[in-house]
Amino acid sequence: MNESDFRQAMVEKILHSPSYRLAYKDPEFLESPELRPNRMELEFLKPELGFRAHGIRSTIVTFGSTRIVDRQSAQARLEAAQARLAQDPDNPIFQRQVEQARRLLEKSHYWEMAREFARIVSSASQQGEACDFIILTGAGPGIMEAANRGAWEVGAKSAGLNIQIPMEQLPNPYVTPELCFQFQYFALRKFHFLLRAKALVVFPGGFGTLDELFDALTLRQTHRMQEIPIILFGREYWEKVINFQFLADEGMIDDDDLKLFCYAETPQEAWQIIQDFYNHNGRQRMHPPHIAASSLGAWQVD
Repeated sequence: MNESDFRQAMVEKILHSPSYRLAYKDPEFLESPELRPNRMELEFLKPELGFRAHGIRSTIVTFGSTRIVDRQSAQARLEAAQARLAQDPDNPIFQRQVEQARRLLEKSHYWEMAREFARIVSSASQQGEACDFIILTGAGPGIMEAANRGAWEVGAKSAGLNIQIPMEQLPNPYVTPELCFQFQYFALRKFHFLLRAKALVVFPGGFGTLDELFDALTLRQTHRMQEIPIILFGREYWEKVINFQFLADEGMIDDDDLKLFCYAETPQEAWQIIQDFYNHNGRQRMHPPHIAASSLGAWQVD
């Protein structure tokens, strides 16, 4: 190889070497363990700047099970489970699936309640260019889809914070596209759920719903976030799932901690609770307080 060919070959090799890529254009570098703090910072900044760009000043966070769907879908799921059981009537797994499908069908009314709640909130709060009390969900199916759909049906914006998990990764189609963000880190997703929150409305759900609920309750209990109404839909369900009174009776929480949340049975009642919280207590409804992050996973009201 002559000198000219050698130089050309080596320059080409250098140009195609991963080390020569610009740092921000090098996926392997950005995904390395050492860059985790930088990825977390970016995951904080992207939604933050996105919300700012669209003038989103406050949100109403709506959680609930991905498994609670509209009545027609729940009925179809029950019929499919019954058909499997008919093929093998003594199968305990199929028997259990029928019972679970029947119970989920009984809860399908919560799907419509979430949809109606979002309609009410969005119709009352989003007028013109105002971007307050935006419905914010986890962007997934079930209750989250119902809430995003309710806002969409009245021509309002709604936001969604999706997360990379083995199941339920696709966002529902009713989130405003410019306000749908994907997260890798649960901590950063939690941060954005509560950063602009003016209320937390929690429908029946499982581990994920409980996780978000207790996260907010703990932050409120320890005065690490702004005061907001925390509303649990369906007292009967929640009192079976969590015996809050027992925790207070045992001295594990203060009696006053029972005032950190309340119950609602209808969308209208939940909306009235939110209105009363801000109108009757002299709290500023529209603009969120200044919130400083002492770390990316903690909130502090200044």
